[in-house]
Amino acid sequence: MTETLLALVPVWGVVLVLVSTYVSCLAIPVPTSVIMLGAGGFVASGDLSLAGVALAALGGAVAGDQTGYRIGRALGSGFLDRMRGHRRTGKTVEGALAILDQRGGTGVFLSRWLFSPLGPYVNFAAGAAEFPWKRFTLAGIAGEAVWVTIYVGLGYGFAGDIVELAGLLGNVSGFLAGLALLGGIGWWLARALRQRNRHRGARATG
Repeated sequence: MTETLLALVPVWGVVLVLVSTYVSCLAIPVPTSVIMLGAGGFVASGDLSLAGVALAALGGAVAGDQTGYRIGRALGSGFLDRMRGHRRTGKTVEGALAILDQRGGTGVFLSRWLFSPLGPYVNFAAGAAEFPWKRFTLAGIAGEAVWVTIYVGLGYGFAGDIVELAGLLGNVSGFLAGLALLGGIGWWLARALRQRNRHRGARATG
């Protein structure tokens, strides 16, 4: 599958990079990281332009973030509640809400590249929670710039080992997202426990 995708990169070029980064920010399962690594490799071989690849990747990612934010804003908290109740997305949405509540703009920034599997859900959560648009946008652009730099840069530097590199990075990204998810759920449970204890204290003194 990875080799098939890499073969498509020089055929579709920056269009493939643009479309894949856009849809990946809407929780559509596309192996965008592999495509960006491949694009970096083809930049190294001279088949693609570095400026074109970088602009397409960044533009697609930022546009996808903005679309996800607007979807969350339009559909509101009910949309998030439905996703939280879904078996496949429930825990991921909880993690996205936790990182947004805990870290704010820093959480948006980190979810673009360090905890990238949470990124699309942070977009939806930020919109539904009416997180300040300007703060979301600035943090999102900064984070996406880091994401694009890392993956295109690694593809450029390790053009001969992209398949192995893609597998390694996928494992690392999944592991870090899992840690963030566990931390977010732990924080949510601790907050719920504190709120319950406060309610009990208020009843006891009332």
